[in-house]
Amino acid sequence: MHWWTSGGEARAVDTLKQMMQKQGDTWKDFAVAGGAGEAAMTVLKTRAVSGNPPSAAQLKGPDIQEWAGMGFLTDLNGIADAGKWDSIMPKRIAETMKHDGDYVAVPAGVHRINWLWINPEAFQKAGAKVPTTLDEFFEAADKLKAAGIVPIAHGGQNWQDTTIFESLVMAMMGPEDYHKAFVETDEDTLRSDKMVEVFKTFKRIRNYIDPDAAGRDWNLATAMVINGKAGMQIMGDWAKAEFTAANKTPGKDYLCVVMPGTQGDFIYNIDSLAMFKLKNEANKKAQQDLARTVIDKPFQEVFNLNKGSIPVRNDIDMAKFDDCAKQSMKDFQAANDSGKAEPSLAHSMANTSYIQGAVFDVITNFFNDANADPKKATEQLVASIKAAQ
Repeated sequence: MHWWTSGGEARAVDTLKQMMQKQGDTWKDFAVAGGAGEAAMTVLKTRAVSGNPPSAAQLKGPDIQEWAGMGFLTDLNGIADAGKWDSIMPKRIAETMKHDGDYVAVPAGVHRINWLWINPEAFQKAGAKVPTTLDEFFEAADKLKAAGIVPIAHGGQNWQDTTIFESLVMAMMGPEDYHKAFVETDEDTLRSDKMVEVFKTFKRIRNYIDPDAAGRDWNLATAMVINGKAGMQIMGDWAKAEFTAANKTPGKDYLCVVMPGTQGDFIYNIDSLAMFKLKNEANKKAQQDLARTVIDKPFQEVFNLNKGSIPVRNDIDMAKFDDCAKQSMKDFQAANDSGKAEPSLAHSMANTSYIQGAVFDVITNFFNDANADPKKATEQLVASIKAAQ
């Protein structure tokens, strides 16, 4: 059960299906459409509670811990030991796949959230330069606006608003305070003067978005950058799959730039599959085949080439990957080593769905209210998170 339904994702899943069938296993596809997986989670709860869980389900971050804590997931320690999972993947990824020291899920790929996608032709037309700081980001936005180009392509949906917001938190407060705010939900950090400044900057971004942004899907915002209607988009690297589908070349037709102010930092989102407890021995064997296949090099390469993400293994030859992916891999390994890799709140990695929902409400309400007070917003953030805990 999964929600990988867009073009590149569907191709990746089909490859996995073929790999499984070659091993003599039967694949029953249970895809539930919906970008953030909310619909899939609702269906999963219904199936699990009625005693009919899928053999494997796409689960992320804290959800893995929640399902394992309720006793639904089976351990994959035998496969993990045989495949040396502890040594072939970064510690951050391994920890996310474990519950009480046992592997209960297998990771498929790592997405980077803090990317800025740029149309170089639009920049040239506007006489703007590629930004490396937030000040330069706003200078470029002003030039694009003056040239009649939408500075920032955006879709007014809560998770897209929070994708921009968390990138600003990382840029202005750094990985340590980002962690305190979104993973530890530390009240002093959430209501700090620095957070007030983040809200002020977030409000400033509103002026560079076109009036038709409300409800727009992320891929339609990416299309605005592809066709030159917009100059920039702050979005995770699944956006790259849209550029690829439009036959665009990185470095020439579009640029992938680390979100200004977050160089060296990495906000991540990990795709993973968790295995549910089953009684049937043949099905248990199929589960083990699936876990082994997902982590093996051939699938790691195909899946992540199609999805815009990077492999979870340290030992993959990146020759077939583009410059954006190579940069992402290099940065993730460095950030993992230096403690500057942090889980995304917008993409269900940093905290529970209840806390995520509370943050979404505050961020989106603030973004859509021209008169919203940044100081008041920090207090609302604290109150909403408290209520959701």
